[in-house]
Amino acid sequence: MKDLKPIIAKNISALRQSVGMTQLELSEKLHYSDKAVSKWERGESIPDVIVLKEIADIFGVTLDHLVQSEHSAPPKPSSIPPEQKARNHGFIVGISIMLVWLVAAFVYFIIDTAFKNSFSPWLCFVYAVPVSMIVWLIFNSAWFNSRRNFLIISLLVWSFLAAVYLNLLTSGHNLWKIFIFGVIGQIIIVLWSRLSYRSKGQPTASETTDRK
Repeated sequence: MKDLKPIIAKNISALRQSVGMTQLELSEKLHYSDKAVSKWERGESIPDVIVLKEIADIFGVTLDHLVQSEHSAPPKPSSIPPEQKARNHGFIVGISIMLVWLVAAFVYFIIDTAFKNSFSPWLCFVYAVPVSMIVWLIFNSAWFNSRRNFLIISLLVWSFLAAVYLNLLTSGHNLWKIFIFGVIGQIIIVLWSRLSYRSKGQPTASETTDRK
């Protein structure tokens, strides 16, 4: 048992420091005092088996890891599963987009209350659509499949043109020809997506079908 004290002490200290955790934080998770954790790391005492198992679970290692003097590979602290991380990112995107609509609702309330006769307040929600697309595009570029960016950009272009058209329509200008820019822009987006697709050396949809 005496030989295990320095080994366990070294392993607990190494695991704690690897995740940037203080002795106080570890003691709070274990419902012990920080003095007890300090004694464990100095090799003055050994926690019982139940506490050792709790320590192993906290740092995502096995119980054997705590009593071994040498390890084949450095321990990796437990991390959020990829599925949960993807869900968290999705929630963040959803919250961010809803914040856009919250701001739109706030602006709508202000305009409808103070400037109702000078501006159509419902246009705030119309312009919230392309702004939402911009937020989605930013997060998708950082966290998700970049191939989806072409779809988001298309939605951004058409929603922005629709917002401008409706804005002009409220002023008595029926400039439907503005959507010609959308058609041209959509063609550019499609060609751009094909160029980017081939530049990565990936097969096109037709080539994938032929291979099957």
